[in-house]
Amino acid sequence: MEFRARILGAAAGGGLPQWNCGCENCNLARAGKIPSQTQSSVAFTGNGKDWAVLNASPDIRQQFADCPDLHPTGLRTLPLHSVLVTNGDIDHVAGLLTLREMQPFSIFATKGIHDVLEENPVFSALNASVVRRETVSLDTPVEIAPGLMAELFAVPGKVPLYLEGDEVETDMMGEQTVGVHLRAEDKDAFYIPGCARMNDDLRERLAGAALVMFDGTLWADDEMVRAGLGQKTGKRMGHMSMSGPDGSIAAFDGLKVGNRIFVHMNNTNPVLRPDSEERAKAEAAGWTIGRDGMEITP
Repeated sequence: MEFRARILGAAAGGGLPQWNCGCENCNLARAGKIPSQTQSSVAFTGNGKDWAVLNASPDIRQQFADCPDLHPTGLRTLPLHSVLVTNGDIDHVAGLLTLREMQPFSIFATKGIHDVLEENPVFSALNASVVRRETVSLDTPVEIAPGLMAELFAVPGKVPLYLEGDEVETDMMGEQTVGVHLRAEDKDAFYIPGCARMNDDLRERLAGAALVMFDGTLWADDEMVRAGLGQKTGKRMGHMSMSGPDGSIAAFDGLKVGNRIFVHMNNTNPVLRPDSEERAKAEAAGWTIGRDGMEITP
C-alpha cells in the first residue's frame, strides 16, 4: 500500500491573489514575492495509483495540470476514481463543471449536499450515466478509491452563502458541513477544511491522529473587518480563526496530533507570508502552513 496525500489548492474561496483584491497578500503574490495559491482541494490515494479528490475547486483544471499523478494515462483514462464533496460552497463544487467531458468517476457526498447539487440544473452537465452520484451516510465508512476508505462526520458549520436566509445558524451540526476520516490499511488522516468551533465530539475523534488538515481560513476573527474588506467575522462565515482563546491553535493544544496542517486559508491571512510574525507563531505551535503541491505521507 502507498497512502499519500497532495494539497492541490491551499487557499480559501477566491485563491491568492483574489482577482478583485488589492490587499497586501494579493499584491505580493501578483509581484511574485510570496507564493500564489489556488482554491481549496486535496487528493488522496491508498495504493499510489488510484486517486480521490476531496472538493472540486474552480481551479481544478490547473490543479490537475500541475499534478503528474492525476495526468491521463491513456486517451480517456485517468487515475481519478472519485470526487468527495465536504459542503456545497462554490469553492468546493464549481470545479465539478470542469469535469463534465464524459469522464467516468463517482461523486461522493451526503444526501444534504447531493440535494444542493440536484436542485441546480447546471450540474446536470455531469451525465448521470457516466458520473455516478453516491450518497454517503454520516459515520459510515465507504471505499472512495481502491484501498482508500472514507468516513464522513458532522462538524459545526453553516449552509453555503447562496442558501442563507434571514437567520443564519453558523455552527449547525448535520450533513451540510462534514469532515473526512481517511484510512488505508493501518494508516489514517483527517481532512476538515471548514469548521466553526471545536466541540467534544471532534476533539475525541482527532485525539491521537497522525495527520490532520484543518480549516485555516483566518488568523484573527475580525481580520477582514480590520482590513476594510468586509463586515463579516470568521465566526459569521462559519470558520474558526487560528489565533485567540477560541481559535484552532488553542483548541489543538494538548491534543496528541502528529502532523497538523492548515488548509483553506483566506487571501488576507498573514500566515501566507513566509516571513510574517503570525506564521512564526503558528509554526512554533507545531503547525505547518499548507501550500499548493505539498505532498504528505501520513
